[in-house]
Amino acid sequence: MPADLEGQIERITYTNDENGFTIARLKVYGRSDLVTVVGSLMAPTPGEILKLKGEWTNHPKYGEQFKISQYKTVVPASIHGIEKYLGSGLIKGIGPVIARRIVKKYGEQTLDIIENEIDKLEQVEGIGSKRIEMIRKAWEDQKEIRDVMLFLQGHGVSSGYATKIFKQYGNRSIQVVKENPYRLATDIFGIGFVTADHIAEKLGFDRNSQVRAEAGILYVLNQLADEGHVYFPHAPLLKKCQEVLGVGKELIVGALAAIANEKKVVIEDINGDSDELTENNKAVYLVRFHVSETGIAERIMTLLRAPKSIRDIDSDKAVSWVQERLSIKLAENQILAVKSAAENKALVITGGPGTGKTTIINAILTIFSRLSVRILLAAPTGRAAKRMGEATGHDAKTIHRMLEYSIQKGGFQKNGEHPLDCALLVVDEASMIDTILMYHLLKAIPPEATLILVGDVNQLPSVGAGNILKDIISSGLLPVVELNKIFRQAEESLIIVNAHKINNGILPSFTSSKDKLEDFYFIEREDPEEVLTEILDLTKERIPARFGFDPIHDIQVLTPMHRGVVGAENLNIELQKALNPIGGGIMRGNRKLSLNDKVMQIKNNYDKEVFNGDMGRIRTIDAENQEAIISFDGRDIPYDFTELDEIVLAYAVSVHKSQGSEYPAIIVPVLTQHYMLLQRNLIYTAVTRGKRLVILIGTKKALAIGVKNDKTRKRYTFLEKRLRSMLS
Repeated sequence: MPADLEGQIERITYTNDENGFTIARLKVYGRSDLVTVVGSLMAPTPGEILKLKGEWTNHPKYGEQFKISQYKTVVPASIHGIEKYLGSGLIKGIGPVIARRIVKKYGEQTLDIIENEIDKLEQVEGIGSKRIEMIRKAWEDQKEIRDVMLFLQGHGVSSGYATKIFKQYGNRSIQVVKENPYRLATDIFGIGFVTADHIAEKLGFDRNSQVRAEAGILYVLNQLADEGHVYFPHAPLLKKCQEVLGVGKELIVGALAAIANEKKVVIEDINGDSDELTENNKAVYLVRFHVSETGIAERIMTLLRAPKSIRDIDSDKAVSWVQERLSIKLAENQILAVKSAAENKALVITGGPGTGKTTIINAILTIFSRLSVRILLAAPTGRAAKRMGEATGHDAKTIHRMLEYSIQKGGFQKNGEHPLDCALLVVDEASMIDTILMYHLLKAIPPEATLILVGDVNQLPSVGAGNILKDIISSGLLPVVELNKIFRQAEESLIIVNAHKINNGILPSFTSSKDKLEDFYFIEREDPEEVLTEILDLTKERIPARFGFDPIHDIQVLTPMHRGVVGAENLNIELQKALNPIGGGIMRGNRKLSLNDKVMQIKNNYDKEVFNGDMGRIRTIDAENQEAIISFDGRDIPYDFTELDEIVLAYAVSVHKSQGSEYPAIIVPVLTQHYMLLQRNLIYTAVTRGKRLVILIGTKKALAIGVKNDKTRKRYTFLEKRLRSMLS
């Protein structure tokens, strides 16, 4: 039966930023006990007074609850309510202490003072002109965002997204959303087509409108790019779009033609060169991927055709000299790699762990340093660049940093017009480079420079779209040296021996002794709950006790999946409880972030110079200023609370996200539930992340499935054939 209720929020039990679902406890006039209310509330804040419509229900476990159907916020009137309202972190610049001082000074007039005579706050201890400006701006934003939130609430948008929409469009938010809600899907991180489509439906947009179909096609292509595809075949794309949008083929065909005409996509006839295409051999690209893929092919040819700036040397003499200089004896393929570096404009060196890639890089750098040429070293991630620098003694940078990305100036500052200053560029972990980044890198290389790509082609391909290293190697356009000999020192490591076995389709060896510590173990468990219990016990107790590793800093759990009992999401919740069970922190949707949590950035943020896959630790959480400080490899980076959706817990991460990183110890669940993802290059990549200890937990059946499955997931790219066509 419908009912009305009015009360003041005393505390928030739970709130989900994604959908606004909230459980709160209300203080209601005339009742001594607190009332539980459940339903959708936009940015609920302790101290707010709510006028609610809904109905009373009786939950079998939690008892009496008020289920909200509609609500309105009323500014708090009591001194206690005002203090709680201001001290909740709602207004940047006012925390619990400052709120108490303001209310003590101005009592029930507090909100009027902030609204109309804010400069009077200078009379409160701890508030200066700088803080007043912060409070003034936050107060104005809060008023405007309330209007936006109330509008969006009526159209099914969560409070978290409402804040982002307001941050993007300001007081134009309502107008923009009314005109074209599908803009949200492309303009705002985290709001996908599905959410935008839901808003559009509430606003009365026709499901068969062309604007919806156009946005839907772009959404599908972006989703496919996230799966690694640089293009997608025309006919399967039409079918996929029909399934997602629930509309006829004719509408999709017309909308695709329209966005091609607007230069949002490129439809290329690839001349029957691909067995995958059936209808007119058409490939559909988002424009940025077509520009990048064709640009990569052109830039590689430019590089190969240009003369070398480095003078020719006798490569046999160089090999003899460097072996003597470094007191090493190079293997046959290592000698070939050094000679190829001296003789060619571009070269690929590939090999697994323990095959001497670092030795080769050092030998090449020693030779070219003797020639006094300008050398640059780079890698895709901060960790890989740091490791490269430590191993070579030369300065190494991330590719983004080397190319000097500037958000203010709009893009990479190193490019064709302003090239890098180098005669030799060596890039490590090249298997991680995606199509877009490779294009920008090649644009910035001087045509006369020499390029050496180093990587392990048997690892998983890049997180971003493309399969760059494999396509370059398969094209035959560049000389390739494969290092396949495991050196004696490396042979003592079961991690390295087993990694090569896995790569060759052979099950790894397991030996264990109570007297001797090994570096590779398999623990047989079948039930996912048992695997979870084992992971928690190993991480918190057994590995630290037996091997001396720090549970948070040294041990990394890698998993094939995001969902499920031993998927990254649930593992992170359970590992956080076990390893960092402190109270407090902040809620972002259904995730809690606490001091000292291990976290990962999941979006390239060029402004902060923090990139997808970078890992850090939360150092401070400042509720008053709504800011957290996260340390990434010694760099302290401030995050506004609204930016924290770019951050996830990282006690457990996907194998894909672990690329380019090494950890002292890793734990990997391997179960038949992961069947769709069990493939050789995934298990190989996971195992090669461990430096001193690798533990696999699961079933030998699941492990065998993965090791035997060398069919990598198909990625649609046309780079190999573009490069191959240049040979003729």
